[in-house]
Amino acid sequence: MNKQPGSLKQWIMKREVQRVLIIVLFMAVPLLLLLLFTYIPFLKMIQFSFYNMKYIGERKFVGWNNYIKVFKNKDLFGSLLVSLYYMGGGVVQLALALLFATMFVFKVKGESVFKAALFFPYLICGIAIGFIFKFFYFHGYVLDTILQAFGMELEDLPLWLQNTKINNIALAATSVWRYTGQNVILFLGAMMSVDSDLYEAASLDGCNRWQQFRYIILPSIKSIIVLNIILCVSGCLSAFEPPYVITNGSFGTATYFVQMNSVAHETQKVGLASAMAVVLLILIIICTIGQKLFFKYVFNDGTEDESRSAAKARKKAAKDRKRQERRRA
Repeated sequence: MNKQPGSLKQWIMKREVQRVLIIVLFMAVPLLLLLLFTYIPFLKMIQFSFYNMKYIGERKFVGWNNYIKVFKNKDLFGSLLVSLYYMGGGVVQLALALLFATMFVFKVKGESVFKAALFFPYLICGIAIGFIFKFFYFHGYVLDTILQAFGMELEDLPLWLQNTKINNIALAATSVWRYTGQNVILFLGAMMSVDSDLYEAASLDGCNRWQQFRYIILPSIKSIIVLNIILCVSGCLSAFEPPYVITNGSFGTATYFVQMNSVAHETQKVGLASAMAVVLLILIIICTIGQKLFFKYVFNDGTEDESRSAAKARKKAAKDRKRQERRRA
């Protein structure tokens, strides 16, 4: 009996045991926080989606009725169409980020200043950006003043935030302005990992900048492109700050996330809002899987240096060479 404490102490003092204990202790707190603030609330949200309930009061089980309401209500599910404007802005955003990152790789004068200027908007709080662009687009304010300096009349200028034909485009432009710098940094980090000797060898072979981008840079950063597209699509589907702060979702600018916030906090239909959140999660998962399958088909698993068509052409050429060798033999 007297040997047990000593043997336990010797067992704990072993290097392998201490390593395991340190790993477990360091993981325990993050896992506990993740469990309390992520997984348990997520499971409770799924549970709430099957109830007709408010934050305070009785709950009534309604089954799938909340999900049926989401798809039948044109104002709720139809607000997903507003996300198409942000997806269009996302395409412009990624294209600009690729352009700027490629320019920085090939060195331009004052690139450090340009990098800071591009990345600075991402550091600003989204609410602050909303207020900045609210006054920027307001009739007769910053944007209209700039356009008047180029000779345009104030009466001829549209109401940027009230005209349903252009207000969503204007709001999507705020997201492009904010997140382009983040994508530039991600692309630039991936491009900087490419061996610089490849650029020198390509230059000696007579390749121009476009050919270097197409055949060296683009195949090397496919995984980062896939990651940015996934982040862009999920962000477009859950756009919230620009329409909420700038227009409060009025004049047809309410995104799905703004509608969900209104349902949850203004009308206190917590069950319906939870169902909307689950539907949004499913849509993001479907879009993510669709993108992965697309890039897997076009670029194998998204990290290979050649597409499926190029791989087939290479294998076919190898088979043809073998046939010719056999015929000669």
